Amino acid sequence: MLSAGKKSYFAAAVCIITVTSMLSVSYLRLQRLSHQPKVIQEGRRCRGKIANSTITALKGNKTFIISPYFDDRESKVTRLIGIVHHDDVKQLYCWFCCQPEGKIYVSKAKIDVHSDRFGFPYGAADIVCLEPENCDPTHVSIHQFPHGNIDQLPRFEIKNRKAETFSVDFTVCISAMFGNYNNVLQFIQSMEMYKILGVQKVVIYKNNCSHLMEKVLKFYIEEGTVEIIPWPIDSHLRVSSKWRFMQDGTHIGYYGQITALNDCIYRNMERSKFVVLNDVDEIILPLKYPDWKTMMNSLQEQNPGTSVFLFENHIFPETVSSHMFNISSWNTVPGVNILQHVYREPDRKHVINPRKMIVDPRKVIQTSVHSVLHAYGNSVKVPMDVALIYHCREGLQRDLPRKSLIRDTSLWRYNSSLIMNVNKVLSQTMLQPRK
Repeated sequence: MLSAGKKSYFAAAVCIITVTSMLSVSYLRLQRLSHQPKVIQEGRRCRGKIANSTITALKGNKTFIISPYFDDRESKVTRLIGIVHHDDVKQLYCWFCCQPEGKIYVSKAKIDVHSDRFGFPYGAADIVCLEPENCDPTHVSIHQFPHGNIDQLPRFEIKNRKAETFSVDFTVCISAMFGNYNNVLQFIQSMEMYKILGVQKVVIYKNNCSHLMEKVLKFYIEEGTVEIIPWPIDSHLRVSSKWRFMQDGTHIGYYGQITALNDCIYRNMERSKFVVLNDVDEIILPLKYPDWKTMMNSLQEQNPGTSVFLFENHIFPETVSSHMFNISSWNTVPGVNILQHVYREPDRKHVINPRKMIVDPRKVIQTSVHSVLHAYGNSVKVPMDVALIYHCREGLQRDLPRKSLIRDTSLWRYNSSLIMNVNKVLSQTMLQPRK
């Protein structure tokens, strides 16, 4: 039996919990009501110039819009992928124009700055607005206020409005190409390895590259493999080529890589079964399977309910070479010949190898570089004996003697096809004399 004192304490606790719960429910209901679209104008036509740039700055608002996407996975919303100043942007509104009724709806946005900002003042953000229930708007404008004149504001086309059947199995997202990129030979080898492994589309967020690289990109665009997304982020913000903020006055890290990756996922959500998030000097190399399709079929069967598959990164230093596959006709092409780099660094004690991902894009809400931030379904770390990331770049353990490196010739399984395909590209782009 409870004593009278204990009973009163118990009753008070129950009362407090009940009142708190009621207040929480009321607060959430009010919050949702405050975000409900409201008609503010009727009987007018949509105005405003349609935005056609990849990155659009909102005047005087420290907000940059990449693109809006329709998202009905939880409720009927427009989700705009953007970049905002994490501290200064507090309030935004979506203005939807519904034709032919001519009604203008305004919806208060939820601004969700991604947690992986790495100290920079600007970061990737989701700007999420509830859509009108009786309208499927095709365009949206963003304003600081729920009233005023938006005729001069840009209008953005809302993508993914119509569900599509998958046109490809695998899309690789590369973000971002910058620094007058000129590693031509390794780029071609990566593209051809992706195609051997089953990739049909490579999306590249391009800031800049060399004239020679432009020539190669043109070839792959005409072939239908590469899609270029212009990425002039340094026209809007002071960018860093590093991922962590160094108190150096820059605004955003690594040329806005995280924003580009999120945009790439939503851009390919309705047209690609899987999206692969890695850099152009990285290849997810299957060790137990001949290609990605076979590997992913098996991994999905073994891991039901999984939407994110993480692969361990391993460095193959470009400074340590094998004498094999020293192909003389390739020596005039700038860049690294990955077939000559088959020595990988051993794991470092107390250092976790970063991972890159193959994801089901329809299950991802927000992604970072090495993991997803929010997703439906599970994430699984793929064992190294199933697949690893072949990452040919400058070594991280530069003082290691050669004998401490691990000889790993897994890449050579593909050497015949790779050499033949690379030679074909070099010949067709006139980077290698025709025989």
